[in-house]
Amino acid sequence: MKFILSLVFACSMAFAETLIPDEQKTYKKVGNVELQLHIFNPEGHKASDRKPAIVFFFGGGWSGGTPSQFYPQCDYLAKRGMVAISAEYRVKSRNGTSPLECVKDGNSAVRWVRSHADKLGIDPSKLAAGGGSAGGHVAAATGTTKGILEKGEDVSVSSKPDALVLFNPVYDNGPKGYGHSRVKDYWEQISPMHNLDKETPPTIVFLGTKDKLIPVATAKKYRLLMKEAGVRSELFLYKEQVHGFFNTSKYDETVKEMDRFLVSLGFLAENLKD
Repeated sequence: MKFILSLVFACSMAFAETLIPDEQKTYKKVGNVELQLHIFNPEGHKASDRKPAIVFFFGGGWSGGTPSQFYPQCDYLAKRGMVAISAEYRVKSRNGTSPLECVKDGNSAVRWVRSHADKLGIDPSKLAAGGGSAGGHVAAATGTTKGILEKGEDVSVSSKPDALVLFNPVYDNGPKGYGHSRVKDYWEQISPMHNLDKETPPTIVFLGTKDKLIPVATAKKYRLLMKEAGVRSELFLYKEQVHGFFNTSKYDETVKEMDRFLVSLGFLAENLKD
């Protein structure tokens, strides 16, 4: 499993290596660790603007990975008029942390971006979150779970995003779900699948039918539970595709559907090139 994840993220990094964020800002300090947001701005962007925004979280099994995985999506969305951000968060290999800290950092990132909307030039009511694999779990958890936060954070500012864009996400941490052994003491609190309600943000999910980590049945169940809660949920299945396919063989297709989804929610203007 670790080999599959390592190979996927190596491919993703190669794809993104030529892209450079416009700026980086520290959103959180924990001990001697500073966590930064890698920000891609639309051309000519100003602090006085009110652009929609998205925060992406990289994959890596809560153990590794880097923000550059989502540089391609950030670059694309910035060119389409959004402020697009790829966030750092603590992981096991670098910080000795658990998935709980990953979600805490995810909530901190969304909350920080919303609370600094005026300085970042974004619309705090149009803030999405996205991610892949374990990063998809972090994003989904910001939109579903409750009470997973650092002490002292300003909870008057919501950490719940207004939309979710998820690429082969880990969203079932139950006894038969991914990574249960690592979260077994608190899985009901941290599992997006088990915290869905009518307040869950509208969601789009991309998954390969040959994904050995996230079963298609799990994705279909998630979509069904979302619909039962009365929440918009879209699922796109890609035949013969494996975990992490979205930054390689089907990048263009997934980006196109992401664009369409964000247009439908009013985050983007219609793309007249299509």
